[in-house]
Amino acid sequence: MEYRNLIVSRKGHVARITLNHPPANTWDLATVLEFEAAVSAVESDADIRVVVISGAGGRCFSAGFDVKDARNAAQIGETARGLWTRLDRFPKPVIAAINGHAMGGGLELAIACHFRLAADRAEIKLGLTELNIGIMPAWGGTQRLPRLVGDARALRMILFSTTVAPAEAFEIGLVDFLCQPEEFEDRIDELAQRLAERPPIAVRCTLEALSAGRYEGLEQGLLAEARGSALLRDTEDRQEGFRAFLEKRRPRFVGR
Repeated sequence: MEYRNLIVSRKGHVARITLNHPPANTWDLATVLEFEAAVSAVESDADIRVVVISGAGGRCFSAGFDVKDARNAAQIGETARGLWTRLDRFPKPVIAAINGHAMGGGLELAIACHFRLAADRAEIKLGLTELNIGIMPAWGGTQRLPRLVGDARALRMILFSTTVAPAEAFEIGLVDFLCQPEEFEDRIDELAQRLAERPPIAVRCTLEALSAGRYEGLEQGLLAEARGSALLRDTEDRQEGFRAFLEKRRPRFVGR
């Protein structure tokens, strides 16, 4: 598929989806539908083990909803809300590579990813500032931000439209990794590669168990954990992991 507002690339087992909708990588209907297609493509590709999401241009990871496409706001919101939840429950690790502003729906996308790595640039701002224009976070922000920073801080950030720089975001748990700007691409590659080397089936089962517990409750999470554990007993990767441990070498997982 050809994309107008995205750049989709791959390196080994890692796929990268780059938002390329200048000037602020906002979400209009065309962009969100392209993104839905790209997410489906990387999910169905068995050779892809990790997904990186980034923003082109260096200024914005994503500034959220494109107000110029207000006539399609309902469809954009419904699609984005479902997509962000799909990423939150994705069977492959998803990394948000934040090298620019992440605002509104853009930050909601980042906090739906499994990991967030940000460049330590003081001018970058992260926040859910929807109330400034009389609306509210509606693509998962009211639920996922408290999960990361706690209820009280999330409420302050949302009600007062507070923004934070990457260093503070790291301190409060909003981002997982912080690096110098000149190291950003190397750190993203390093994190993605480390994840890609993990056993794919065990990774998928772990993510599914975590997701089931979060969305469906403890009992369902424990059942998903038990199903995953049973499935993994008969995999080649389990055998390889045991052999590598006994032979004191790094395992080479193949996803079978």
